[in-house]
Amino acid sequence: MSLHETLTDQEKLAGLQLDELQQLVGLVEYDEASDPFPVTGWDSITWICGNATQAAVYFQLAFGMELIAYRGPEQGQRDYHSYVLKSGAIRFVLNGAVDPASSLIAHHAKHGDGVIDIALEVPDVDKCIAHAERMGATVIAAPEDFTDEHGTVRMAAIAAYGETRHTLVDRSRYTGAYLPGYVERTSSVVRPEGSPKRLFQALDHIVGNVELGKMDEWVEFYNKVMGFTNMAEFIGDDIATDYSALMSKVVANGNHRVKFPLNEPAVGKKKSQIDEYLEFYQGPGAQHLALATNDILTTVDELRARGIEFLDTPASYYEDPQLRARIGEVRVPIEELQKRGILVDRDEDGYLLQIFTKPIGDRPTVFFEFIERHGSLGFGKGNFQALFEAIEREQERRGNF
Repeated sequence: MSLHETLTDQEKLAGLQLDELQQLVGLVEYDEASDPFPVTGWDSITWICGNATQAAVYFQLAFGMELIAYRGPEQGQRDYHSYVLKSGAIRFVLNGAVDPASSLIAHHAKHGDGVIDIALEVPDVDKCIAHAERMGATVIAAPEDFTDEHGTVRMAAIAAYGETRHTLVDRSRYTGAYLPGYVERTSSVVRPEGSPKRLFQALDHIVGNVELGKMDEWVEFYNKVMGFTNMAEFIGDDIATDYSALMSKVVANGNHRVKFPLNEPAVGKKKSQIDEYLEFYQGPGAQHLALATNDILTTVDELRARGIEFLDTPASYYEDPQLRARIGEVRVPIEELQKRGILVDRDEDGYLLQIFTKPIGDRPTVFFEFIERHGSLGFGKGNFQALFEAIEREQERRGNF
């Protein structure tokens, strides 16, 4: 498989190289021809926001994203504003209601700010939808072409957990900024001289939280409907403290560009982070997005300077002799990681560095992970205990533990 065949158009436009992408997200090669539901990669992540206009500025100022497209009343879309932002190969679409009767208002009242659509780029929308229907998926939107002066995009959509959906997109015949109906829009934000070009380059994985007893059902959905394979499993004591626990299984598409850890709560003495999410989001949904960076130290320093808050990691984590013995040599001294609260884990393939923000909205629901991979294909299993305890401390402060 050649480099040209492996990189998506969005990744090429971002200037990424194959070897860089392999390190960023753990990309592997696979035989697309034998895949009943081939997925090329991520297309876009659509959010419903209480105020998309402000959220678009927030993601530009705090997260360093770039505004590239817009659609709203000026383009005949009377119902809502839609802002498209990107960073590297990542594309966020932020939707916020204009019309007081908009269905977005009811969705936001129930769930708060959150992800409604995890759109995937596919080479053949019709093939994927036909397979999904045979496997029992709920088709929300049948395949349809959308055309403007920049070409044609073919799209369809299927339902996933909760109110989450997967829009399937083939934009191979399209050269516009995002989709027909959108206009190119550039930001008025002026970056300080010397600012990094971007703080993250690619999307590594998206974690979905589902109800107790539903995890295996959704694992089977991704296996049967979308041809994903099981990549990892964390049960029992893998993710547990004295008070709470969860279970998690990870599914991935053939080339591992798209990875979905799926969590469900496990019985514990107190309310777990999954229970808290399900309560405040009012159902299943996307809990966190892991953003891949090739320089996590600079990313964390910049984000902190812009007001982003991260979970605290106790000094005892870095002073643990077992940790130091297990991780061996990494690219920066442990003391530099400790100053920033960055976690480190090693497996048989290499190591990774990771850190987690506090929830980014008013509700204790959605947050971000930043991850820098060096060969590791895992998810930081050795950090689960420290992470879970950090989240429990935050839950206790909120009175939800």
